Amino acid sequence: MSSPLPLLLQWMSFFLIFSHIFYASQADLGTASQYSPPYTPSACFGSDSTQFPSSNFFAAAGEGIWDNGAACGRQYLISCISSVLPRACKPGETIQIKIIDRAQTLASTPTRQGTTMVLSNAAFAAIADFSAPSLNIDFRQ
Repeated sequence: MSSPLPLLLQWMSFFLIFSHIFYASQADLGTASQYSPPYTPSACFGSDSTQFPSSNFFAAAGEGIWDNGAACGRQYLISCISSVLPRACKPGETIQIKIIDRAQTLASTPTRQGTTMVLSNAAFAAIADFSAPSLNIDFRQ
């Protein structure tokens, strides 16, 4: 009688490969720019100072994810994929940001209009060279 161990190993391998593919497919691709203070008032929380996470990693939602204001308070994991500035991305850096504003109504001007997210200076600098005008990002809620 053959041992069930090889069959078990095959199933475990299949599961690990399938779960990796499934996990990777949960991410979206988009673009990001950055903005500087003033960060208030925001479209989501007005002038409430408690809207800012202690990390200062927050963003304004572009129209593609704004969802009529439903994006307010959403958390995303983001990482830099590429930029027009060579080697701008910090490899392996992934941060969690909170949506606190709408890109279309920011109090300050983003470095580039029409991006998926407009990151705070701190969030942008955590994943890329601060001098990059915009980034291609991977993000997931």
